[in-house]
Amino acid sequence: MNINKIKIDHIPALLYGEKSEKLILAVHGSHSSKIDDCIWVLAEEATKKGYQVLSFDLPRHGERVYEETPCMVQECVKELRTILQYAKGLAKQISLFGCSMGAYFSLLAFAEEPIEKAWFLSPVTDMERIIHNIMGYCGITEKEFEAMGTVENPIETLYWDYYQYVKAHPIDTWNHPTRILRGETDTLSEKEYVSAFVERFGCELEEQPSGEHWFHTKEQLEYFRNWLNKRL
Repeated sequence: MNINKIKIDHIPALLYGEKSEKLILAVHGSHSSKIDDCIWVLAEEATKKGYQVLSFDLPRHGERVYEETPCMVQECVKELRTILQYAKGLAKQISLFGCSMGAYFSLLAFAEEPIEKAWFLSPVTDMERIIHNIMGYCGITEKEFEAMGTVENPIETLYWDYYQYVKAHPIDTWNHPTRILRGETDTLSEKEYVSAFVERFGCELEEQPSGEHWFHTKEQLEYFRNWLNKRL
């Protein structure tokens, strides 16, 4: 498989496969990168079917891990739109793959864009719910959160301005044909909230029995590969 290392503005990116009129923009999740296992699987399967795949590193991830600026939702949405404009110069048909947090950023950035198809793995569809869960884990109220501004914890650092952006930008539009795979035991992207998203926007949902949020074992990745192969 042909792989080209590029930069889009200052953002490190990879192009998998030969030039094509069909391109999949791949957005990785938290604590991951443009070469995540699930993106490698996507690239292997998609290039066989004539797609080119474009992946990139979010702030403080991959080659950008030493950047000082945190991975804030506002900046990520801006960067995704920059990447999409670059992708539009490469191909006529742009589709989307988003994993976990990357799916959430994509929901914010691309609601009004001409996306052909979307495939989500363990997607975060309700970030406010997740932030509330982490607040509960930390034992803090919203007022305490506001006063602190930043809340360090073992799960994910919380930022008050991030939370305010999330509250001000609910996911109320998503008209792209979308297929979702989640693990049956995923406690981060809870089934109740993913199912509500699926019902609201007419998506397809499949669950891997006993699967987790992070698809990383040989069995989980093979399940993901087979799921992809049937739907690309």
